[in-house]
Amino acid sequence: MSDDAGPTRRTLAAEALERVRERLARAEDGWFFAQIADQVTAQRRARGLSQSELAALCGTTQSAIARLEAGGRPPRIDTLLRVANALDCALVVELRPRTTTKGGGS
Repeated sequence: MSDDAGPTRRTLAAEALERVRERLARAEDGWFFAQIADQVTAQRRARGLSQSELAALCGTTQSAIARLEAGGRPPRIDTLLRVANALDCALVVELRPRTTTKGGGS
């Protein structure tokens, strides 16, 4: 039995992911998880680490790091803490009041 459907499914999945990325890139406020993913990628590369090496430092797999860097799904806080520690970075989570540009003030 051949696996002819495999490459087709992967192609469809890649196309769907690209469409999502394009939509998110056009979002007014940007995409929060994509921003985190970009920071992880930048910090990893700045330290000369491969995804596999970062994964080993975090106690996870290369594929998990690849998914995190793709920015498609929200990472768990404990995962981000492990990644931040492995990259010798501080993880900063901040809640700020939203500013509104629409009318209807007090």
